[in-house]
Amino acid sequence: MSMSDPIADYLTRIRNGLHAGLKHVDIPSSKIKRKISRILLQQGFIKKYIILDDGKQGIIRIWLKYDENKDPVIHEIKRVSTPGRRHYVSVDELPRVKNNLGVAILTTPNGVITAREAKRQNVGGEVICYVW
Repeated sequence: MSMSDPIADYLTRIRNGLHAGLKHVDIPSSKIKRKISRILLQQGFIKKYIILDDGKQGIIRIWLKYDENKDPVIHEIKRVSTPGRRHYVSVDELPRVKNNLGVAILTTPNGVITAREAKRQNVGGEVICYVW
């Protein structure tokens, strides 16, 4: 079955895994999903991730992160740009998520980066999602 929005599926699997209190989630792999996973790891939203070879496209296994009270570190993960409605921003319009406590992830000509990094590199792009 083909999927119209694989990024939304990726975010939903993480969200559902956190609500269910799972230790890890498995997600079909792609280049952009790997790059988003790398950003989530760098920003401290997940423990770790690995790429498993299944003979096809691969699987990303993401270990979810919880605080000492067993509450998820990710309070919300929200898709912004969809296949039906793309959301592009210039450098001057880069979003701040929860007064810079969260992260906006963008696709830019320089790759998949956070809004803070896009500001440093002076580039705009398509807003993929917000995480806080």
